[in-house]
Amino acid sequence: MIRPLCLLFDCDGTLVDSEPLLAAEMAVSLTRLGLPFQASDYVGEFRGSRFRNIVATLEERYGSVDPLHLAETETEMRSNLNRRLETELSAITGAREALLALVDYPCGVVSNGPENKIRTSLKAIGFADFFGTHLYSGYTANYWKPDPRLYLHAASMMGFDAEDCIAIDDALVGVKAALDAGMTVVHLNRYPDAEGTPEGAIMISSMYQLPTVIENLAHARAMDNRQVVHAR
Repeated sequence: MIRPLCLLFDCDGTLVDSEPLLAAEMAVSLTRLGLPFQASDYVGEFRGSRFRNIVATLEERYGSVDPLHLAETETEMRSNLNRRLETELSAITGAREALLALVDYPCGVVSNGPENKIRTSLKAIGFADFFGTHLYSGYTANYWKPDPRLYLHAASMMGFDAEDCIAIDDALVGVKAALDAGMTVVHLNRYPDAEGTPEGAIMISSMYQLPTVIENLAHARAMDNRQVVHAR
C-alpha cells in the first residue's frame, strides 16, 4: 500500500498574507536602527529571508549596529507584528479552499519565522486545525531556508522521506531549500512578471490550482508504483 504524500507548506506568503505587515514593521524598526529600509525592499530583495540575514546585509551597506540595541528592537518589532497579525491578517487567496480539498493528506508548516509567529498567524485566520502540532520553525531547528536541513527536519519529524514530500513555497529561498532537500516542489509564484521559477519546480500562480497539481502528482506516483509491482 502506498503511503500518502506529505505536504509541507511555507507560511508567510503561501498560506497567510503577512508579508505586507512584516515589511511595514521592519521598515520602521530597521530605519530607526540606522539601517535604511523601505517596505518595498522586502518584496523586492529579501522576501522569505531570515530577519538576521537581512540585518547582516544592511549592516554591510550602512555600518554595524549595537547588538543589544538590535536585540531590543527585534523584540519590540516582533511584539508589534504579533499584535497586528491577530487583528489585520488575511489568508492568501485560495489557501483555505486548497487546504479543505487536501484535508486527507498529512500536512505541516515549515517557516523561517519563530514558532509563536506561525501559531499566531494560523490561529488568526482559522488554519490551526489543518496542521495541529506539525509546525516547524527555523528558530526551533536552528536551520533557516535556503538551508535544505529545515525541510529535511520537518520531513523527519513527520516520519517521511524527502522523496515522499511535496513542498509548497512562494519564496525563492524556500523553493531552493526544498529542491536541494530532494523534494517535489510547487512554487506559488504570485509575481510571475518579476520572478522566475527555478528549474525543477512546478509553478502555480494561485493556490486554487494546488489541489489539481497535488492530485496529478499523487496519481502519477500511484501509476509508477503499479508498474514497479507488475515488473516484479
